[in-house]
Amino acid sequence: MEVKKKQKWNIRRNWPLHILILPAVIVALFFQYAPMGGLIMAFQDYKPWLGFFQSEWIGFEHFHTIMQTDHARRVILNTLIISVLKLIFGLIVPIAIALLLNEVYHNVFKRTVQTVIYLPYFLSWVILGGILLDLLSPEGGLFNQFIGIFGIEPIFFLGDNTWFVPTVIITDLWKETGFNTIVFLAAITAVNPNLYEAAHIDGANRWKQTLYITLPAMMPIIIVVGTLSLGNILNAGFDQIFNLYNPLVYKTGDIIDTYVYRRALIDGDFSFGTAVGLFKSVISFFLIVLGYRLAYKYANWRIF
Repeated sequence: MEVKKKQKWNIRRNWPLHILILPAVIVALFFQYAPMGGLIMAFQDYKPWLGFFQSEWIGFEHFHTIMQTDHARRVILNTLIISVLKLIFGLIVPIAIALLLNEVYHNVFKRTVQTVIYLPYFLSWVILGGILLDLLSPEGGLFNQFIGIFGIEPIFFLGDNTWFVPTVIITDLWKETGFNTIVFLAAITAVNPNLYEAAHIDGANRWKQTLYITLPAMMPIIIVVGTLSLGNILNAGFDQIFNLYNPLVYKTGDIIDTYVYRRALIDGDFSFGTAVGLFKSVISFFLIVLGYRLAYKYANWRIF
């Protein structure tokens, strides 16, 4: 009874705040939760002219098809490969850049580098996709013209299965590295300067100070960023892939989201597309839960 009274008292006291968030709650319910009713299509042979209630119910047939179809399995494998590589390099590269920038004492140069590497983060993949198509074109692309100076034959980066995945990883790093670099730099600034002074007195050089002071101090935020990224392990980046891929690289570049887009919206197979999307969402949910558990266990970080 005391708990219920306290809750009622809090609601009465904070009613302006509840009204303030009400529009956001309504938008979330209308655009995010209401459409979830369409998940029923994953268990039906859905026909738009029959609707949800008259379409044939087929149970888990679509999910069996996902596990038995070679192309569906390859799409899942492609998604995992691209996502894991993005996760690994998306941690290593920003950490390395943050540590290097921490050693720069010239503030103007340091801020200039931060701005330059952070700028692509604000550009959409629609814009960057057009830029990369021109830069990496085998016919007249700036990059191929440059390597042609050294006698190297033009490379079809976005049309060759061997080169597509590395191109995706490198361009993703180019766009996203700036944000994580700022996060890790903020973690470095929180390190107690007295630790560096004590280490210097004990004879530790800059490398040992980085190894035994800076990196351990950064470890909680590294764990948080890494574990929270587990929830996106099946999100290989629809915007990027969609703007860069083509039928020539479906073998290595087709991911779950682009596969769902083609099957559901292009081919009109709404049921199978919904089943693939639901399959991905369920796995992502468990990975998000695992990520939060790991973040709380190893970095003592939690949202609620």
